[in-house]
Amino acid sequence: MKLLDFSSNMFVVAFFLYCAAFILFAVALMGRRWSNRDPEAHMKKWGGIAFLGSSLGLIFHLIFFVTRWIGGEHIPVSNMYEFMSFLSMMVMVAFTVVYLIYRKTLLGLFAVPITIIIMAYAAVFPQEVQPLIPSLQSYWLKIHVTLAAAGESFFAIGFAAGFMYLIRTVDFKSKEKKAKKQQRWVEVIFFSIILVISFIATVFIFRSAGYESVFTQTKVTGQVGAQTTITEKVSYKLPPIVAPYHSKIESYEPFLGMSKPLFNAPSWMNGVNAGRKFNTIIWSVLTGLILYGILRLIVRKPLGRAASPLMDGIDADDLDEISYRAIAIGFPIFTLGALIFAMIWAQIAWGIFWSWDPKEVWALICWLFYSAYLHLRLSRGWQGSNSAWLAVIGFLVVMFTLVGVNLVIAGLHSYAGVE
Repeated sequence: MKLLDFSSNMFVVAFFLYCAAFILFAVALMGRRWSNRDPEAHMKKWGGIAFLGSSLGLIFHLIFFVTRWIGGEHIPVSNMYEFMSFLSMMVMVAFTVVYLIYRKTLLGLFAVPITIIIMAYAAVFPQEVQPLIPSLQSYWLKIHVTLAAAGESFFAIGFAAGFMYLIRTVDFKSKEKKAKKQQRWVEVIFFSIILVISFIATVFIFRSAGYESVFTQTKVTGQVGAQTTITEKVSYKLPPIVAPYHSKIESYEPFLGMSKPLFNAPSWMNGVNAGRKFNTIIWSVLTGLILYGILRLIVRKPLGRAASPLMDGIDADDLDEISYRAIAIGFPIFTLGALIFAMIWAQIAWGIFWSWDPKEVWALICWLFYSAYLHLRLSRGWQGSNSAWLAVIGFLVVMFTLVGVNLVIAGLHSYAGVE
């Protein structure tokens, strides 16, 4: 067996160990209400087993990382699959550090799924090892990307603890205006998470089925008398609801009675890939709504209200403290990796410290947001609910920087392997 094949197998083993650990964390939390059990003893016993499972998963994840590094002959953070795999590993490292400090079993129930979702998202992208382009052949790649991901992983733990705080403290039975507003926003966060899960599931299903439709788009550029014609081809892996602007069908695989796209992308979505990305967003929203509707039918109440009883007996102040500490640890690491070392590398590679590339701008927005979080927390006394909302929103901004900017906005930092 080749080393890279072995590495891929370790990735799969780590994924299933994390899934098992998540189930064990759920047993630790929910089983404390089972009859004839001491809640504390049950939580301690099953929480310890769950943490052992997540730690074992992390060991296999580390083996995946090291063997892929050796087999690929460069650090595996150079394309979307490798970076998201590394980020998910760092989330588990951050969770392990925070768990060993605070010993809060409940944190695993929310932190481990973040890793599982990011790993599943990583697996959507092509997994072949690709040679490094010249600008990435630098030791700054190791320093910049790994530190940025490490900082973001602690922000993920801050998000998990902050979200748990909100579920614990929001009054889901109240009819007051402020409480209802918070209930709605908690539901929006649940829906956002479901949207990501549905996107991953949809892509997996259609790629497993081998679905493909192909379009061609012809453009005429240049001035009269010196015009050139360019024909581009794009392959859809999801059934086309929307076709690229001003394109022709080369091949179309029917789906649920659809034999052609329902409409074309608007003219301002120029570019053969813009229609495909728009189509992916439409599919994500549709399947997200369906999955959310199914979950609502199962629990027969808003998801926030359904999850609220899980937090009974949990000290909200502990969650507030964990969220803050995680962000306080991640912030200086992120500052070094995503800004300072990034600017140094940019100067070496491109001859300029700052080029207002979309990824740079959004990294700066993330930094300013968490700077404001720490300022408001330390100087203005923003704790509890206000702090938790900022921790949750901050990580959503981080995820948009990692996912949205890479997939939707082209720039110098666009990762390879996102098609």
